[in-house]
Amino acid sequence: MKPSAVNGQVVVVTGASAGVGRAAARAFAARGARVALLARGERGLRGAADEVREAGGEPLPLQVDVSDADAVEGAAAEVEERLGPIDVWVNAAFATVFAPVSQIAPEEFRRVTQVSYLGYVYGTGAALRRMLPRDRGVIVQVGSALAYRGIPLQAAYCGAKHAIQGFTESLRCELLHDRSGVRVTMVQLPAVNTPQFSWVLSRLPKHPQPVPPIYQPEVAARAVLYAADHPGRREYWVGGSTAATLVANAVAAGLLDRYLARTGYQSQQNDRPRDPDQPVNLWEPVDGGDGRDHGAHGVFDEQAHPHSRQLWASHHHGTLALAGGAAAVVALGAFAARRRTT
Repeated sequence: MKPSAVNGQVVVVTGASAGVGRAAARAFAARGARVALLARGERGLRGAADEVREAGGEPLPLQVDVSDADAVEGAAAEVEERLGPIDVWVNAAFATVFAPVSQIAPEEFRRVTQVSYLGYVYGTGAALRRMLPRDRGVIVQVGSALAYRGIPLQAAYCGAKHAIQGFTESLRCELLHDRSGVRVTMVQLPAVNTPQFSWVLSRLPKHPQPVPPIYQPEVAARAVLYAADHPGRREYWVGGSTAATLVANAVAAGLLDRYLARTGYQSQQNDRPRDPDQPVNLWEPVDGGDGRDHGAHGVFDEQAHPHSRQLWASHHHGTLALAGGAAAVVALGAFAARRRTT
């Protein structure tokens, strides 16, 4: 789908006040979309709305905690009343805890599950109630390599992402059974430079960080847009590290367990001691208490990649397959010619 074909498209993005959701909202706006921004933090929402407007879109900021099903449903109704029928719904909101399982309290597991898993369920349900009667629409689930592969210190988040994966697979089968025109797809992300590492609830001795290689949120946003325009694919993998992790987990999960046991603690912390007074967004939004809007980027700009060759390959898998097939035909022809001359 060309950008000119989506001018005026109505898009809902959850978790839109920061990180990947913020970058995705801005990217949809750049091609003239009407973008509903769902998040908890008032200051972050105002900043996101300003960016959507500056990019050429029409913003509708809505303060919503996605763990509240009634609030999500009310937001969806307001979007359709004020912007029109929803064309694309992007689930990107999450919360998490960085700590060993033994140090995560039951209520913390519950809260992460309510936001990071049930928030997707509630958003998907609100979208379906509007899209199914019209027999059109796209739901994009922002996932992670951790939807397939759990890593140490992120059990709550990994559990939620695994749950989203199973939920989405079930839904996809139902839509296929019903021959529905509604589509659902997932975007499996690598480590991304978002503000979450500066406000996550952490019990690690050092400042938490994404497992390198780290990518900028704009890389993820481009993948979300592409998935929304090409939802026939079950999922898209972003970043070479995502592809490598998923392949390794499929063929050598036990070896990967041992590798992560050796490296997973160190790779998720940098050399800086964790600030014991660091703000925490698990229960309440970190809404610019320091007087600033945190935006899409975290504190790892110097380490983060602005592009992903693997993402390009994912977008052009048909072209690559044809090229590979042509190369194979040429190779077989050359082999046959050599056989005839010997």
